[in-house]
This record gives sequence, structure tokens and C-alpha cells, in this order.
Amino acid sequence: MDPDALIDSRPSVQTALAVGAEALRRAGVESAPVDAEWLLAGALRVTLGALRAELQRTLEAPEAGWYVSALRRRMKREPLQHILGSQPFRHITVRVTADAMVPRPETELLAEWALDLLPRDARRPLAIDLGTGTGCIACAIASERPDAEVIALDASPRAAMLARENVAGLGLSERVRVEVSELFAALGERRASVIVSNPPYLPTSLIAALAPEVRQYDPRGALDGGPDGLRVIRRIVAEAPQRLVPGGALVLETSGDEQVRAVVALMEKAGFGVVETRRDLAGVERFVAGKMR
Repeated sequence: MDPDALIDSRPSVQTALAVGAEALRRAGVESAPVDAEWLLAGALRVTLGALRAELQRTLEAPEAGWYVSALRRRMKREPLQHILGSQPFRHITVRVTADAMVPRPETELLAEWALDLLPRDARRPLAIDLGTGTGCIACAIASERPDAEVIALDASPRAAMLARENVAGLGLSERVRVEVSELFAALGERRASVIVSNPPYLPTSLIAALAPEVRQYDPRGALDGGPDGLRVIRRIVAEAPQRLVPGGALVLETSGDEQVRAVVALMEKAGFGVVETRRDLAGVERFVAGKMR
């Protein structure tokens, strides 16, 4: 059945899911059945659990229309998060648009490590989220550490606007400041206890091979790290020591493995006394943290 036929046929949830999953599968979407569920749950404004409990429910024409429109967008490989408009991240949910990279599950581990390194004995520790995008890391830190102040920086005015919307929507405006900034330019003389960043780290040559959801819809500037993927990382590591308090830490996400070793060497050369790595959800060595003496 063509998805358009769902609009006037008053299908059951079960039928709509089957038609949607098949259409997405034909379009090359690997997670077709699950994506169909998420899109239909969005159309009906119910949870996945409620959707699965109502497989014989009949779709009304407006619900079917929204679902078919969403399917068409996903068939063009638009990210699920763009269609639904949001993405869970740790204990919060942030609004997602094409103005910033979709938050990845592994980046939750980056935020976790930043939280681990944020001191608890300071009166009001400052964390800097560099290249904040949606603001997910900044908002997660502020929501889990009510004693902390967070400054979120991004070179993209549109990303910064999105981050401000997420900060305000989560009621964190008093403790999270978002600034448009080329790296640390807008920071002034402030020094932080923790700087955390998920910078552009992919070598330019790899961009063309990325999945359409990433290559076509994530901002190029959030992905492209130059010929070796280290163009922005080198600048961050070189400038961070002047932006950290004694004992402060820089935590970075990388492309993993070989790049991790290069970042460790950069941090050691920049004067970080203790440099450690951590693995992501797939067991890949992906995160690097350096602590100042």
C-alpha cells in the first residue's frame, strides 16, 4: 500500500505501522520499524507504550495526514529528531532543528564526564560548553548541578538562538548564559573549572561518506574538522590552559582511536598534567580529558 492511501482509508494503528515501516525500509532507513512507531506516536501524541497498547485503534484523517507527511520527510532521510522536533538527552529533552547537530547518545557520556570533573567544594563552579549547538550539554550540567554556573558558546548565531530557547524552556536562564563566540572570544577574563566540547572532528574527506541524515542535515561546520579532523581541536587545546583555573579540566569528544592518541599528545604538549581517556557506548576510545596542574 502506498502511504498516501492511509489518509482516507481510516487504517488501524497496526496497518499504519506496517505500511510506514515498509515505505521507510524501501527508502533505505535501517531503523524503519522503530522510526514508524515514533512517527505514528508523534501523530497521535501518545507514548510508544500507549501506541503499542492500541494497535486496533483507528486513525482519523488529520492524524493519518500528519503521519504520511512525516513518513515522506523521513523517506528523504530527514532525521527523525528534526521531524519530531526534539531529542532526549540525559534527564532533559531539548528542541532540535537544522540549525545545530542532533545530539548523539554517546555525547551523554561526554556530559557525564564533565559533571564528574566539576568540583563540589567550590562555591559556584563555572563550566564552559564550547560549541554548544542545541545547548544540550550546558542544560544537562545546569540541571544536574544547581550550584554551578554555565556559559555556552557557539560561533553560529542560529545555533546560539536555539540554545537560548532550550535554556529558557528548561527554566535555566538564571544560571546558563549563551553567547555567540568564535571559540573563547566572548568569555572575557573568566576562568572555568571545566571546559567541555564536542567540536567538529571529522576529516573533510570523510564527510561525503556519512549517512544522508548527517551529511545532508547536520550543519557542515559542526562536522568538518579540516584535513586531519584536528583543526579546531588544536586551537581549543592550545587556548584552554589560559581559560581554566588551577586544577581545571578540558574534556573533549573525538572521532576515536587514532585521533584520541593525537589529542592526548596535544594536551600533554600544552601542559595538562594528567590526561585520561574513556570509551563510548560501543567500546571505542572516544573521550579525552586533561587536567591542569
